Amino acid sequence: MSPLKLACAQVNVAVGAIEQNVDRCYSAIEEARSHGVDVLLFPELTLTGYPPEDLLLQPQFVDANDAALTKVAQYVGDDIVVVIGCVRRGDDLHNSVAVLFDHRVQMTYDKQILPNYTVFDECRYFRPGEPQPQLLEVNGVPVGLAICEDAWSPQGAIAQASAMGAEVVLVANASPYEMGRQAARERLMEVRASDASVAILYCNLVGGQDELVFDGGSFFVDALGSVQTRAARFAEDLLVVDFLGEEARYRKRLLDPRGGLRTDVKPAGRRTITTRPAHAGPVRSIGLSRPMEVPIEGFDPEEVTRAMVLGTRDYVRKNHSPGVLVAVSGGIDSALVAALAVEALGPSVVQLVALPSRYSSPGSLTDATALAKNLGCELVTLPIEAAHRTLSEILAREIPVEGLVDENLQSRIRGMLMMALSNSSGRLVLTTGNKSELAVGYSTLYGDTAGGFAVIKDLYKTQVYAIAAHLNRQRIVIPTEILTKPPSAELRPDQLDTDTLPDYSVLDEVLVSLIDRDQSVAQLVVRGFDSEMVARVDALIRRNEYKRRQSPVGVRLSSKAFGKDRRMPISSGYE
Repeated sequence: MSPLKLACAQVNVAVGAIEQNVDRCYSAIEEARSHGVDVLLFPELTLTGYPPEDLLLQPQFVDANDAALTKVAQYVGDDIVVVIGCVRRGDDLHNSVAVLFDHRVQMTYDKQILPNYTVFDECRYFRPGEPQPQLLEVNGVPVGLAICEDAWSPQGAIAQASAMGAEVVLVANASPYEMGRQAARERLMEVRASDASVAILYCNLVGGQDELVFDGGSFFVDALGSVQTRAARFAEDLLVVDFLGEEARYRKRLLDPRGGLRTDVKPAGRRTITTRPAHAGPVRSIGLSRPMEVPIEGFDPEEVTRAMVLGTRDYVRKNHSPGVLVAVSGGIDSALVAALAVEALGPSVVQLVALPSRYSSPGSLTDATALAKNLGCELVTLPIEAAHRTLSEILAREIPVEGLVDENLQSRIRGMLMMALSNSSGRLVLTTGNKSELAVGYSTLYGDTAGGFAVIKDLYKTQVYAIAAHLNRQRIVIPTEILTKPPSAELRPDQLDTDTLPDYSVLDEVLVSLIDRDQSVAQLVVRGFDSEMVARVDALIRRNEYKRRQSPVGVRLSSKAFGKDRRMPISSGYE
């Protein structure tokens, strides 16, 4: 068997920007050609971007997808096979990959298993494909095809391809980031490869799309179930692999009963292709044995930081905003959002705004000034005292201006001023609420929740501190005074967060149990938590769903982010 040079193009495309996505595909194809690649694999739904959601209900959008597929097919000659994610329109819509060669579409494969959980709604849009895929043969090597969820099933497309005689399976993916996900992907594909005795080239999408971040991390698994090489994470990359034949696979099938795996699949056909390489020469491997950048188990500050930076950068870029605004209070949350914004976009397009009130401590403005200096950002100061006094006088004619009324009034004045600055400059306001605050409603609707993107909405407060410490590991980005002072909203004299909430180390453990693990109050009480405190936190979570529904989207980092992952009714009698 002659060697087959495989590659996956881990590209960053934008939902709906079909013409630009086509141009990105052209560039990747040319790069692959320069390496003498025989087969180039793109991610799931490359042409439309993922997830296209209700754009798929518009016939003209599907027409644009069809036209783009024709353009890319015409661009591909007889020197390379391109496998690209697209929408296929038959009697219904299918999530598909098309095999392009010699200026036309040679065959298609339709995704069989449509995910409909957490952030996925594919059953809303697509019809599943039949489990009778064709086998692709390139230069004598039988190649199978799969799309994302298909590969997760033990009886799915990988097992089917193996039963049909495939030596390698190409898996196109749009698998969004969450903490620990990369390790889970690799472990599962190692099992699938070992069980089916086939190699797997796993190509994942990269880039931010609204609250989702696709982290790339494409990889190649040999038929023995061992990851051999990986692409970069959180960045575009071309991963090239020399597939050298399967003597090891033959030996494995003699020694391992799983090697004889068979299904009742009846192949729909076999398409044979022989490429004419544009660049002849000795076979070489590119990027083999590239090490993992970090261990990927649970919460890793470096990995999570990169996810938030990519998500923020792409949200701002893909929505064509000239920059961002961050209201800085001298506290840890706004300092972290500002630092991440600078990492994502650069200091020149990040403007910090201090909005001191009569209750702001002198240190808060000093700390905000030090932060701006460390980040190299412009700091604008707009005191809110005059507006606070005037509005208080107006309200006092009808109601007492005290307690929550007075506290929320200040926050809403700040929100109004931030949105006015946004209207003037076109810059996007980044909100600064964390997951702990959003969970219990420790925020002001139309105040600190006013904005366009919530960078840290899926970070608990204790994780906020961990990320801030991580950013400070080489140089002081966030002033030490911000990291060490007690958290405070500074909306009344001597206010501390602990006046209202449990200590964050305790609160976050309760929140993780109630939200991420779906545990009950009774289960936490059995574990030793104070029953009154847990019941109060549980009630706050339920009571503040309406606020979260009206908060901006932000980077999804966990499997239970507020929004698409966790969907609770606002009006509910369940206790």
